[in-house]
Amino acid sequence: MYGILTFHLLLAFGSCADLPTVYEYYTGDGVTSGLSVDQPYFTLNDKNISIYSGTMHYFRIPPQHWRDRLRKLRAAGLNTVETYIPWNLHEPRNGSFDFGSGGSDMEMFLDLEGYLTAAQEEDLLVIVRPGPYICAEWEWGGYPSWLLRDDNVKVRTAEATYMGYVERYFNTLLPILAKYQFTNGGPIIALQVENEYGYSPEVDKKYLQQLYDIVKNNDIVELLVTSDGASSGTSGTLPGLLFQTVNFGSDPLTMFSILEQIQPGKPLMAMEFWPGWFDFWGDGHHTMSDDNFRSIYEAILSYPASVNLYMFHGGTNWGFLNGASIGPGDNSGFAPITTSYDYNAPLTEAGDYTSKYDIIKELVAQYNPVQTLTPEPPALVERQAYPDLPIDGQLSFNDIVSKTTSIPSTMILSMEQLPINDNSGQSYGYTVYRQEGLNIAADSTLTITGHIRDTVMILVDGVLISNPLSSSDDFNNFGYWRLDNSTITLTTTDLTEVTLDIVIENWGRANGGWFYHQLKGLMDDNHVYLNGQELTSWLIYPLEFKTSFNNELSGWNSVEDDLPKGPGLYRATLTLGEDITDTFLDMSEWDKGLVIVNGFVLGKYAFIGPQQTLYLPGPFLQPGNNEIIIFEHFQPARSVKFSKDIIFNTP
Repeated sequence: MYGILTFHLLLAFGSCADLPTVYEYYTGDGVTSGLSVDQPYFTLNDKNISIYSGTMHYFRIPPQHWRDRLRKLRAAGLNTVETYIPWNLHEPRNGSFDFGSGGSDMEMFLDLEGYLTAAQEEDLLVIVRPGPYICAEWEWGGYPSWLLRDDNVKVRTAEATYMGYVERYFNTLLPILAKYQFTNGGPIIALQVENEYGYSPEVDKKYLQQLYDIVKNNDIVELLVTSDGASSGTSGTLPGLLFQTVNFGSDPLTMFSILEQIQPGKPLMAMEFWPGWFDFWGDGHHTMSDDNFRSIYEAILSYPASVNLYMFHGGTNWGFLNGASIGPGDNSGFAPITTSYDYNAPLTEAGDYTSKYDIIKELVAQYNPVQTLTPEPPALVERQAYPDLPIDGQLSFNDIVSKTTSIPSTMILSMEQLPINDNSGQSYGYTVYRQEGLNIAADSTLTITGHIRDTVMILVDGVLISNPLSSSDDFNNFGYWRLDNSTITLTTTDLTEVTLDIVIENWGRANGGWFYHQLKGLMDDNHVYLNGQELTSWLIYPLEFKTSFNNELSGWNSVEDDLPKGPGLYRATLTLGEDITDTFLDMSEWDKGLVIVNGFVLGKYAFIGPQQTLYLPGPFLQPGNNEIIIFEHFQPARSVKFSKDIIFNTP
């Protein structure tokens, strides 16, 4: 493998360089050992190494741009890339796996072996963090939603049913990783077991031991690590078996001092130093100043300690895959994370350089005692703002529902409990709960008990009754999760033989904290009453917006002069030649919903911000016609607009 690698590195760096590449330096005389922590400093193959790493998640980056991003990371002087591995993408249905050819909607992002190979060919070592829990501000912390169908499952514990699923998944994943271990000629120098387990409300050391045993039984021989906040002590690790690292956003001297007391005589490493932060819908855009970043990063390097920048390049929460924050108990503390995972990182969501990138390049060159050949920073990926596009077709909400199949049920079922997808349930999207042939008297009220998970639209005969989103203050009102027992007046006149639709949106399962009860849609504590009389016998429609469904949409209607309020699909057509580049969709004139491009759900938008644009990579487009479909909840615009740059704004 190293012979092939040398050929690729010569292409990347040129053949006349005097300095060795990372792999030439650490493997030039053969490989006899991996990453060692048997002394107060790291060694790799018996040579001293400081790990200068950055996080880039392959599943958040268009695969056509993997090498661009990896080379930019290496050009900054870093020698390692770190990535999580999301279970929910690689086993989207119970027992059905996808590592790049499994046929799921996210298939193109999932060639894990291709990413590992590209990283090595770009002269980078790799740290992998396969969970099974990953947090990552990713939908349910990386867990597949079908786990929620089994009431016995208790994630992050040694509960037998859960561990049976974990072992099956790991027995599929870990043999792939084993092939790419450093001592087998690959790039992987370390593997993390679980993730920030010391923060778990219920720590189960038996669970950690079982994970350790599964990893070792799958021939993983490289360094095994854990990462936690320093305040967690040793609660999230197995001292003597798992090497402990620390996560923080500030005060590195204190964090490392605590780690030295916990784990004396060992190297120091920050598995996560946060150079920015993620955003919530309806909140501000989070940043870290350059001065603050420089101060903390230099304090880490001069300590001296190894460090992984989380994130070096954040990327995008495609489709429905954003995570959320939540408090204990009910859903009232819910806070959904934006589609953009820009993170105010050294590389932007679209891969542009920032001033933090320059700081990293300067400081790593100053503090790294091992000088290796680094490539020149690649040119920026070209980007443009395409001309505005008129809306050229629309489908009403009833048109959309008519293209799905109903599930009759005498009782309310959450989306996960629906008997679809090979009995794996519905993972993402919207669930419609329909009542037909209702007689509704004037001034009738509809009440939904409990807290909504997560938003709800009410329609009578296809007409939106609930209020459109006007500001983030509306999260306190009917239609959103903060209210306990939501009530709305349906009509001021008598209605006969009408259809009532309750449309529930999953706006992202929580990725951390009190995230155990993450059923979406209507569930056991949600009862629906019309004037105090409970409604039963439902027709339930899952609106998953899968690629296969999106590509088969037809019967588009001409655009009305007065676009109707309420949920509907709106189409525009982008016709391109060969000059195809990255771009952004400017969604600031729309209200709330999601965007589909050539059948792929690009992501969600909401005018309340802070994110106003959706990143649209050029590789997602094609010569000829490109279909852009917008599912708008409330108030559509008459055109689709583009931007060359990302826009953050809180109206």
